[in-house]
Amino acid sequence: MQNKKILIVDDEKKIRELLELRLTDEGFEVLQAADGEEGVEQARKYSPDLILMDVMMPKMDGAEAVNVLQQDQKTKDIPVIFLTSMITKEEEASQAFGIEIDTKKHLFIAKPFDTPSLVAEIHKALNK
Repeated sequence: MQNKKILIVDDEKKIRELLELRLTDEGFEVLQAADGEEGVEQARKYSPDLILMDVMMPKMDGAEAVNVLQQDQKTKDIPVIFLTSMITKEEEASQAFGIEIDTKKHLFIAKPFDTPSLVAEIHKALNK
């Protein structure tokens, strides 16, 4: 079985590197992008199985990037999990519907995140 590809889109290099280490240990192939524009390009080029998307980034924020991806037939069905410091752990725990962009709901995880819990959510999203 081929490894699942995960694209990490975050302007914080240390977060991308931490996630890459953890996710490669889990057997995932990992791609990185430093902003929303680069994330859209990477998603179109490599068709990842899942995207971890920061919300606040330069050039193009996460919501804008996901909106662009949803308009593209090649990328519209890629699941996205948002990583954001704009919410608290309590808000994360109470999310009933996630973040809605163009009628599609996306899970969000508060930063700083618990890596084992994030990995569990990734597995859930990939197995839907």
